[in-house]
Amino acid sequence: MPKLQLMDTTIRDGQQSLWATRMPVGDMLPILPAMDKVGYWAIEAWGGATFDTCLRFLDENPWERLRQIKAKTPNTRLAMLTRGQNLVGYKHYSRDIVNRFLKAAQRNGVDVFRVFDALNDIRNVTDSAEAVKEAGGWFEGAISYTISPVHTLDSYLEYAQQLKELGADSIAIKDMAGMLTPYRTERMVRALNDEIGLPVHVHCHYVGGMAPANILKAAEAGAAIADTASAPLAFGNSQPAVEMIVAALQESAFSTGYDLDLLFEIAEYWEEVRRRTHHKRGVSSLTHMKVYSHQVPGGMMSNLMAQLEVQNAADRIDDVMREIPKVRAEVGYPPLVTPMSQIVGTQAVFNVITGKRWGVVSKEMKDYICGYYGKAPGPMDAEIVKKVVGDSAILPPDVAPSSLVTTTYESVADEIGDLAKTEEDVLMYALFPNEARTYLSKHRTSEKVDFLMEGESSGTKEDDYVDINQIRELVRVAEESGVGEIVVEEEGARIAVRMPGMMSVAPAAVPAANGAAPVAASASVPAAAPAAPVADAANTRPASWKPVCAPMVGTFYAAPAPGEPAFVSVGDEVTAGQTLAIIEAMKLMNEIGADEMGTIREVCIEDAQPVEFGTVLFYLEPHNTAEATGPESA
Repeated sequence: MPKLQLMDTTIRDGQQSLWATRMPVGDMLPILPAMDKVGYWAIEAWGGATFDTCLRFLDENPWERLRQIKAKTPNTRLAMLTRGQNLVGYKHYSRDIVNRFLKAAQRNGVDVFRVFDALNDIRNVTDSAEAVKEAGGWFEGAISYTISPVHTLDSYLEYAQQLKELGADSIAIKDMAGMLTPYRTERMVRALNDEIGLPVHVHCHYVGGMAPANILKAAEAGAAIADTASAPLAFGNSQPAVEMIVAALQESAFSTGYDLDLLFEIAEYWEEVRRRTHHKRGVSSLTHMKVYSHQVPGGMMSNLMAQLEVQNAADRIDDVMREIPKVRAEVGYPPLVTPMSQIVGTQAVFNVITGKRWGVVSKEMKDYICGYYGKAPGPMDAEIVKKVVGDSAILPPDVAPSSLVTTTYESVADEIGDLAKTEEDVLMYALFPNEARTYLSKHRTSEKVDFLMEGESSGTKEDDYVDINQIRELVRVAEESGVGEIVVEEEGARIAVRMPGMMSVAPAAVPAANGAAPVAASASVPAAAPAAPVADAANTRPASWKPVCAPMVGTFYAAPAPGEPAFVSVGDEVTAGQTLAIIEAMKLMNEIGADEMGTIREVCIEDAQPVEFGTVLFYLEPHNTAEATGPESA
């Protein structure tokens, strides 16, 4: 029987599970040459949440990160995690985008592609499998493991056979919630070896403490590969420590042969990084140990805690943990892995903090119930379906969700325009348009500031002289004030400084720079309503006006998508349940509906502005019973 090979997850799943994916590439690069010497089967370096957090929080280009990591690890394969038709995003992308993205990933350094679907719906894996095989990459089909009345060993074997038929080179058991137990692991690995015949790769999160024993039983049952992380980023929500597994397997037929002294040298480096960045060790708490009851993955648990703290409701975590299994059962027992973990977890949070079950429902949950994420593993609660989607169209079971996505690479490239310089830039925008546009605008120095001389052509003349110090001061004022454009007029000349990607505000006077002529701040989009009602105005509103408040912390969006009409405007009549706006929170678009029939009297928040829990979004004047049943309404 061959030795057990290991994949290191430190710089991807380890830091995603314990450090909220906030590790900058600068912390990785110094130790990568040492990691390259270990002899790992692969280093998991990319995918999962690392792509969007590079853009959202780290001000890094995820493609450049991949290239830098590859340059430091020439002797070891790099692996990435991809969510099937969702790639590294949170919705389905077209076949064209999937194909180009995965081939670009292979071109930039990825060798092994672990492809999973949150619902184990093979239709959501087909396009990815085809792209990986065409690119010459290693296609590892992953089974999203969970426990429910509809998830059985036979169902997993059936799915593994479908993955094999797509050309899988190996099969991963993806135990994202840490729910596998040693003897279940043994049975599953043996069955996969006997009936599927592909190398079996075991991925277990530590969470409840079973993972090391799972790996030992997996090795005895014939698993080929297992996942581990360096000790400072192991345990808790992460994977078991590589040092532990390597030591445990010594003097056995499964010994890895890895140099423990080298592994501890690497661990010392990561321990210093952990201390410097003030991150906690991975530890399993009582709440973690209850995973065998609530079935919540470690990474999801960390996210839920963070979101509850933002909502000033951290003390409700136990209530949320009890609510999650209820929600999961009501919607057909989806495995709790991205994006289903966010969708189910967010619904549980809403149910708890609003005190009204299924009163606020995200767009993503509605789409899932309608079949747009794939086929639910089990039957859904008919009453919940009726309450959430009403008469909305439910996708027929013979229609693949991805077939409805028709966005092409060319259309995305046209939309982002000259801001994108490479195919990777366009793909970045295809997956995360807002974040990519912000990043590209900031890092394209030629695009950051646009100087325009009114009445002049693009050519310059000798007398078109502009004081650069004045321009720099204008840029500073624009950045600090947050306006989209600042205009200065002096001695007949007009100079406009435009700040691409910056939200515009209503025109306002801005102090002139260095004694120059008055500067006017202008908005490139019409000004919206005031950010919040002023105190004086609050006393003058009729008593019949009722506030519609934000049920969560997030970002307010007045329209379904940029450039589209707002859901509602002042004076609009709305019905109970009608969508008034969207609040983006927990990476989901949550529709805010009207509690009752009425007329919109005031819009209190600008589009794309952050809101706190309880912020007044609208004032609605309800229709009384007489109005609702009078002659005009008949």
